[in-house]
Amino acid sequence: MAIPIPSRQLFIDGEWKLPVKGKRLPIINPATEETIGDIPAATSEDVELAVDAARRALAWKKGKDWATAPGAVRAKYLRAIAAKIKENKSVLATLESLDSGKPMDEAAWDMDDVASCFEYYADLAEGLDAKQKAPVSLPMETFKSYVLKEPIGVVGLITPWNYPLLMATWKVAPALAAGCTAILKPSELASVTCLELAEVCREVGLPPGVLNILTGLGPEAGAPLASHPFVDKVAFTGSNPTGSRVMAAAAKTVKPVTMELGGKSPILVFEDVDIDKAAEWVAFGCFWTNGQICSATSRLLLHENIAAEFLDKLVKWTKNIKVSDPFEEGCRLGPIVSAGQYEKILKFISTAKSEGANILCGGNRPQHLKKGFFVEPTIIADVSTSMQIWREEVFGPVLCVKTFTTEDEAIELANDSDYGLAAAVISKDLERCERVTKAFNAGIVWINCSQPCFCQAPWGGNKRSGFGRELGEWGLENYLSVKQVTQYISDEPWGWYASPSKL
Repeated sequence: MAIPIPSRQLFIDGEWKLPVKGKRLPIINPATEETIGDIPAATSEDVELAVDAARRALAWKKGKDWATAPGAVRAKYLRAIAAKIKENKSVLATLESLDSGKPMDEAAWDMDDVASCFEYYADLAEGLDAKQKAPVSLPMETFKSYVLKEPIGVVGLITPWNYPLLMATWKVAPALAAGCTAILKPSELASVTCLELAEVCREVGLPPGVLNILTGLGPEAGAPLASHPFVDKVAFTGSNPTGSRVMAAAAKTVKPVTMELGGKSPILVFEDVDIDKAAEWVAFGCFWTNGQICSATSRLLLHENIAAEFLDKLVKWTKNIKVSDPFEEGCRLGPIVSAGQYEKILKFISTAKSEGANILCGGNRPQHLKKGFFVEPTIIADVSTSMQIWREEVFGPVLCVKTFTTEDEAIELANDSDYGLAAAVISKDLERCERVTKAFNAGIVWINCSQPCFCQAPWGGNKRSGFGRELGEWGLENYLSVKQVTQYISDEPWGWYASPSKL
């Protein structure tokens, strides 16, 4: 795709600034393996500058700082950002496809979601002022009490590469709506559209320091951000190992964190389904976003009575998925984001073979694609619950399959995981779906579908999939501190101690 990658710097205090140490990192197009540009690499010195800028913006002048600005004022900026995203949708989607390997149709869809998310949190920002001083019912008439919801402060936002701009927006939009100021550190594997968000903020006149964007490596930029004593909260989306390191860094200053981590989500398919419809949802649930999605329903639990017919249909659906350069018309599966991720996925498949699993389809590089980090959509059967492919997150287009006989067995297999992000059930029996939904140990459940996500509904998981919830009103609450205010309103003295005047 003939579009140049803009050459950007770090975005600090409303301005483009060279990284203190002058380092830059290459941008590799995963579809061609070619270097197509570079990004600045922040270090701890740049983190210091960004945190200083964020703190000034948070409390520059009482009554005029970001934290105490009316919600309607913050909403105006959020809506302006959304409008610019819509205006630049095509360019942003193209840059995201070049940078991450995401099919162009998906990237365009993501830009719509980005704009919608900013608009949604603009609405919530406007409504926030009216919710202040919410009264608390007390048992004593001599007191009255109310609650203030205030921005938690300066927040560090560390985001992944699979939905580069959208995952950043899930954090940036509610943080800014709440009155926080922020430092965003996107993944070094896909940062281009996050830097373009900085340009959008500059164009709409977002006050300096409200949002700062630092690209670079985790150890050099992410770690000092997470441990910084003047960062009041950290929100992280990414892998479990990195999440553990972020938590440890944040623990040094006992700051709150929210964690959206990995998953190994099940999808249960019962014997009463429409096989064609169910097979497409199973394929979509695992292969959407090139299989690189934390909520991927990558463990298929299939009722044994329909297993042979269903798998035959599923293989046909899977082989019909167009794997190509992201910009080819009809592309539905592009390349893996990087060489490192590509090798990890192939190693997972190789290990599954060596442990005795059966590759029903896929498992290799597509024969028609000689360059790029492409992996065929892969279905693996004859797996045991002890196999690595069944228990560990692959983060690629790999589905593994087990059969079950009873509903109880299916639920037990579904919950037998260290993760608890998402789960899905497909059945025409809606009472059964309700039972299974309640039995799932997961933060997100889909009935007769997989992967739809709406910014109005909460998102997050249980167990090793993390804690806290993003999106919806829950996402806004992440960035608010609750303050109790209680007032003594009686004309009578308190009377606990003997009055000195009566002695």
